[in-house]
Amino acid sequence: MGNYLIPANSKKSMLIFGLFHTFDLILFCSGLGMTLLLLMILPIAEIVPAIIAILPLLITAFLVFPIPNYHNVITVIKNAIIFITNRQKFIWRGWCVIDELEKIKK
Repeated sequence: MGNYLIPANSKKSMLIFGLFHTFDLILFCSGLGMTLLLLMILPIAEIVPAIIAILPLLITAFLVFPIPNYHNVITVIKNAIIFITNRQKFIWRGWCVIDELEKIKK
């Protein structure tokens, strides 16, 4: 009676393949396209140009790689930047007996 079952992965149904947002796939496909373009342009017989050609794919794959408790690495980086750049001093604005006494005195 009164028990409701909510699936733990209900948000996954909003993602493509249960893992990616549209932006993630666009980002990954752009990295893949850039890598294919660089593989055709650069002489990949040498190691340094081959690594440079593969870098866009590796970087975008790292950014959209799913990790536990977050959607992907981009989400972790965004949250870290927001946390670091926002105000770190939190002002208490809750209910407290002292707060109520101060209101009465005024």
